[in-house]
Amino acid sequence: MYNIESICVAGAGTMGSGIAQTAARYGFRVIQFDVNEAMLERSRASITAGLSFLVEKKKMTEDEKRAALESITFTTDLQACRADLVIEAIIEDLAAKVSLFRSLAVVNERAAIFATNTSSISVNAIADGLPDPAQLVGMHFFNPAPVMKLVEVIEGARTGAGVTEAIMAVCRKMEKTPVVCRDVPGFIVNRVARHYYLEAMRLLENGGITPAEIDVLMESAGFKMGPFKLMDLIGLDINYGVSRIVWEALGQPARLEPALIQQQKVERGELGRKTGKGFYEYNL
Repeated sequence: MYNIESICVAGAGTMGSGIAQTAARYGFRVIQFDVNEAMLERSRASITAGLSFLVEKKKMTEDEKRAALESITFTTDLQACRADLVIEAIIEDLAAKVSLFRSLAVVNERAAIFATNTSSISVNAIADGLPDPAQLVGMHFFNPAPVMKLVEVIEGARTGAGVTEAIMAVCRKMEKTPVVCRDVPGFIVNRVARHYYLEAMRLLENGGITPAEIDVLMESAGFKMGPFKLMDLIGLDINYGVSRIVWEALGQPARLEPALIQQQKVERGELGRKTGKGFYEYNL
């Protein structure tokens, strides 16, 4: 039986900051870790702004905001990353994730649960590199984490008894909707969503229509955000990386081949909102 009261979020980027904000809002003690001090400062500012927005919308009080901020420790010290649950939210790179978890395993007791926020890398492949694969589970939040309700909970082949139930309970405490899925390429959402992005980019490559026109059409059909706006929000590097992982894991089928136009933008550093230019341009 796991009693999760403290959560360490390793990685202070957009996703990590959103997860840390959500955990603090719902009463967990939070450790926000990153090796980069500047990233931690941006994370602190982002979380403060996010909680202030909730106060403005009357979804929490000033006292609740203050308590949430006081519950977060920002640190570059890996030795401080001791918690009941450790959520990894770093780059989509298998070796980097395994290396981080192995370091965290030295710091934490065997009773801790390790959760990867990977959107596409096999949970089993990550677990293969860990001292105790039973500790690992997938906990895939969606961007922006404080807003999006869905969390994919991915069971690895060796995920320990009680781990999945503990993560489901954490999700529900955060007022999320957890869905358990198997460790298959793309899990559920990213497997289904590949066509949404890829077909839109193929239309663009064929000419005669713009990203804005495609987005307007898709939004008028009921989608909350068009494919190009969504890719810019996610980050073209992340979206392209997921497309490559799913494509390769399924044997490189033609229908899922990553789009050349997206590859070219990634190579030019046009990654979306975070760089000021993707399929659209933004003021940073």
